[in-house]
Amino acid sequence: MNDSTSYSQKAACRFQVSSWDEKVLTDIDGEGTTYGEVYYPRRGVSRAEVRYTYSGAMEGTSTAAYLMGYRGGDDLVLALERFSGSVDGHEGSCVFQHTASHDSSSVRGHLRVVPGMGTGGLATLRGEAELLIEGHSEDGYELVLHYDLG
Repeated sequence: MNDSTSYSQKAACRFQVSSWDEKVLTDIDGEGTTYGEVYYPRRGVSRAEVRYTYSGAMEGTSTAAYLMGYRGGDDLVLALERFSGSVDGHEGSCVFQHTASHDSSSVRGHLRVVPGMGTGGLATLRGEAELLIEGHSEDGYELVLHYDLG
């Protein structure tokens, strides 16, 4: 992330997963694990559509399209997420670009606001956030967006 001092504002919030629909695109070895009704390849590529709900300084909902590159542990995650709602009272929508990695117990990632894809009060939003999720949480996960408008 850019040094957080390069942004004058920060919005702390929590987000929860509302739905997760993942499908395997490529299964390299034919080996994997099934959790519930979802199959996760040991090595391969899958696509997921995920919906989130945000509360706190960011209020709203979003839909993300993920591509996951499973490689036996340190897995690659890429996504675009469209958020609709408000950031510190500024109403509109924006798109986040995700780059992350995950293993069986944690996710480490970086979110960046994609320039030129915002609407309304978020049309000129620019910003970034670091994400660290360790384990499962019933009450959501923390996100702090460092940002500027204009």
